Amino acid sequence: MFETLPGFRDFPPEACSRRNHLFRVFRTVARAFDFKEYDAPVLEPLELYIEKSGEEIVGQLFHFEDKGERKVALRPELTPSLARMVASCANSLPKPIKWFNIGEHFRYERPQKGRGRSFYQFNADLLGEPGILADVELIALLVAILETLGLNAELFAVRLSDRTTWLHFLDSMGVSEEQRPGVLDAIDKSERRKPEQTQEALDKVVPGKGSELWERICDIKSIDSIESLTGHLEQCGENGKARAEEWRKMIALLDAHGVMPSIKIDLSIVRGLAYYTGFVYEVFETSGQGRALAGGGRYDHLVKKLSGNVDMPAAGFAIGDMTLADCLENNGLLPSYVTVPDIYVISGENLETEALALASQTRKGGFSTSYSLKKAGFGKQFKDAGKSGARYALIIGEDESSTGMVTIKDLRSGGEDKSKQADLLAKLDGLDEEGGITPAE
Repeated sequence: MFETLPGFRDFPPEACSRRNHLFRVFRTVARAFDFKEYDAPVLEPLELYIEKSGEEIVGQLFHFEDKGERKVALRPELTPSLARMVASCANSLPKPIKWFNIGEHFRYERPQKGRGRSFYQFNADLLGEPGILADVELIALLVAILETLGLNAELFAVRLSDRTTWLHFLDSMGVSEEQRPGVLDAIDKSERRKPEQTQEALDKVVPGKGSELWERICDIKSIDSIESLTGHLEQCGENGKARAEEWRKMIALLDAHGVMPSIKIDLSIVRGLAYYTGFVYEVFETSGQGRALAGGGRYDHLVKKLSGNVDMPAAGFAIGDMTLADCLENNGLLPSYVTVPDIYVISGENLETEALALASQTRKGGFSTSYSLKKAGFGKQFKDAGKSGARYALIIGEDESSTGMVTIKDLRSGGEDKSKQADLLAKLDGLDEEGGITPAE
């Protein structure tokens, strides 16, 4: 007996329906925000990911050499593919570029709850616009998706931070440009480490100052209001004052979108990836359970890094299907889908060809239609029709066949009606508008 590989999932019909429910919401909300759907190859040159993330990424990838002796990898994320695509036709694309994708990704990591080796992500990116309206638009889209799925501000929070703000603070602490990446990495990992481990990490980056830095970082991480944040920033010179004003604009614009109840200023979020350049954010359940539901931010230099010549500001976020589905299920918000036909065709003996003609007619008319694939009497076919969950049964017996009619039975109410076979689609459409067939007195 063969089983799925570790970290991979099967999607039988009910599970596939639940997954597709997420996809429908993603598409519906993204289109409401005027984002356009795109796709990219699932297999890319290995070098694309090394260029973005460094050699250490290789150990996390499904990679191999193909028959053309090219080093390739299954995509672990979509941002590098997006940057490559946009750079290749940047001059012909109207700005801003608002694109989204729903696709499968792969990472060779230890499978654990909320993280598999194969997973689906919704990615939304906005390129070509350097102003904070782009960041606000993305955050508003993210919140709208979660709210459409039934979550609210009591169940999730967008923890909003800013890499630029951290750079101003680190400058004020005397951290050099070369030391910044190591300090930011320590801050990013501090949520998952003991305080003394973070101090040790900071001491390695800035020798002799680990304890002092950690104390000041903790003060900054405790900031939770726009007033306190801007007050601290305004003590960092003219650049700090300018960023404080950007923060005020950001909060005002988010408030105009009506999403501020879900926003939490949280400078402990810095996002580990080095390419982020501005506002960053992650979404967590307010209960504190589970992994991040989503994360994103601004990455203004990545397109140029991967293309070599196209400099384009960009921002985006991703939502993983596994953690999101777990969250929705835990809160009773993941619907159970039962896929049933609209119509079940029941035919008398030797009338299979007429039954098939009716099934074909209704299918072409947009109705999901089923019928028995085995020879069976009326009784067995009626039983199968009931089990199928269909709303209507179409009955074609000797009487109906000889008169060009068909009997329509409402399997919910038990009511019956008749229709000419030629007028069947119009009749069924009318029944939908009337809410079914009322049983005779």
